[in-house]
Amino acid sequence: MTVKLPIYMDHHATTPVDARVLEAMMPYLTRAFGNAASRSHVFGWEAEAAVDEARRQVAEGMHASPKEIIFTSGATEGDNLAILGAARAYRSKGNHVVTGSTEHHAVLDSCHELEREGFEVTYLAPDRTGRIDAAAVREAIGDRTVLVTLMLANNEIGTIHPLGEIGAVCREKGVLFHTDAVQGFGKIPFDVEQMSVDLASVTAHKLYGPKGVGALYVRGRKPRVRLEPIFHGGGHERGLRSGTLNVPGIVGFGKAVEISMAEREDEARHLRLLRRRLLDGILAEVSDVSVNGPPLPRIEADGSLAPGAEERRLPGNLNLSFAGVEGEALLMGLKNVAVSSGSACTSASLQPSHVLKAIGVPDDLAHASIRFGLGRPNTAEEVDFTIGAVAATVKRLRELMPAMR
Repeated sequence: MTVKLPIYMDHHATTPVDARVLEAMMPYLTRAFGNAASRSHVFGWEAEAAVDEARRQVAEGMHASPKEIIFTSGATEGDNLAILGAARAYRSKGNHVVTGSTEHHAVLDSCHELEREGFEVTYLAPDRTGRIDAAAVREAIGDRTVLVTLMLANNEIGTIHPLGEIGAVCREKGVLFHTDAVQGFGKIPFDVEQMSVDLASVTAHKLYGPKGVGALYVRGRKPRVRLEPIFHGGGHERGLRSGTLNVPGIVGFGKAVEISMAEREDEARHLRLLRRRLLDGILAEVSDVSVNGPPLPRIEADGSLAPGAEERRLPGNLNLSFAGVEGEALLMGLKNVAVSSGSACTSASLQPSHVLKAIGVPDDLAHASIRFGLGRPNTAEEVDFTIGAVAATVKRLRELMPAMR
């Protein structure tokens, strides 16, 4: 089988729009172009009905009520609205926020902004696999804590936090719990009720939907969460997010969630098999390679988890360090394979990944790391081509480095 080049293996950065998603969006880009806030004619009614259906689809994907879904421009806005909005709204109760040092910059920078406003922020350190447990959260919560914000799954090393246990601690302590669920939503189980989540940021383009649209889950009862808006004008989305709704994008988001929910288990098995093939192939061809993040789980021949195995890493994630090789040089050498040296938001930075530094990876190995983000369209043939390309490129680069000869 001929492999079509270039190969895309950067699905943590973004994903291609699924053809079924595009098909659902098209009428709202052409014929049904109304403003969902225009309630005096059929064009607006049709748009509003489409938004309501998408709100239901997104809500079902996390076992929430449609009334608890606020549409946004994406996860960065959702993180800002959740963190800044909640902290400011509850400032009379306290001025302390708890987060993790491996969070996405949309969370970290929001927390830095709160520090400029006089809030205190505790940045929890993860273990060597990138995991933060409930005991660490319990210890960090104090009398003035109003919010805990920890991601569902890490965007660089794929680590899945034990949100159910963390949420239970937050509920017991009467502290709001926000999660940046961007990387995990649609890929692994996520239930805001079972996990006691009060706020959750998600986005469409990480699960084969369009860019420029996301959602924020805001708990409506037990407790009813209050937020201070960061956008003003028009009172859209229950007054929490003013601005004309992106109807085609929202429709696409809803369809992408519906597809992901229906196909999640099959897709996870497919990705685990490809990831195992990729890792085994690279380890067979290349020496001095280390896996960053949680160890890969034991799997069956069909890609399902082996009895007793626990999923502590996103099924499509693999982050490797190649000793003696500069990561940027490796990226440039892999010109027919799209991979990343870190998160998409910081891939232009020359600084080592803050995530890898947080889990104790030395700077030289952090600079030599590659993130493989396997996704729905990838094939075994593409994986085999990538193994060969990585092996050849690492060999060539190491021959240029005297220490590795």
